[in-house]
Amino acid sequence: MYDLSSVLDVEALEAVRPGTSILVSGPAMTGKEALAYDILADGAASGQGAVIVSTGDRAETVIETFDERVSGEAYNLGIVDCAGDQSSAESRPQDGIFVHHVASPGDLTGIGIGFTEALEALHDQGVDSGRLALSSLSTMLTYTDRKTVFKFCHVLSSRLDATEYLGLFTIDASAHDEQTLQVIKQAFDGLIDIRERDGTREAQVRGLTADPSDWTSL
Repeated sequence: MYDLSSVLDVEALEAVRPGTSILVSGPAMTGKEALAYDILADGAASGQGAVIVSTGDRAETVIETFDERVSGEAYNLGIVDCAGDQSSAESRPQDGIFVHHVASPGDLTGIGIGFTEALEALHDQGVDSGRLALSSLSTMLTYTDRKTVFKFCHVLSSRLDATEYLGLFTIDASAHDEQTLQVIKQAFDGLIDIRERDGTREAQVRGLTADPSDWTSL
């Protein structure tokens, strides 16, 4: 089981089944990506692998951001960099880092290949469990339609289930209509909903237990 409660103190996150995929939804600038990165860094601290699919930041920025969260500890990281303009792969075994470049956030086939190769690279490093963060589905939805993104999420979630990795996918809820959000949500086992009230960010977990959690400050 994956215990995420040290990052977000909610009972529903104390024992999350391996292979679970969670959508992290909220308006812009509410810390969705930061929460996903914190959850990955928490797992890396206990020896789990981390895979980050970045649709906005280049691999160098992703590594810099992740470094800040693990406080200099060694880690195993796979990155699928969709922010570039080329398709290639590189491995830095001395750093425990594998990077796969995809030409565009709209190249969902290339992203899927990059994810598979990142998992294989981590496996070669002796890592058989871990967590994935994909940021963000909203960028993908600017390149392709919601039906295609839903299918992609469903396929990726199935692969996470087969490998018993934990998946976190972020989406900017303020950028899409309610019908699009409802379609995308169907691809996931649970939801972390983020909101801001009176300057305080709060999160609610739904779908992982019978009842939604209370709103909890981030």
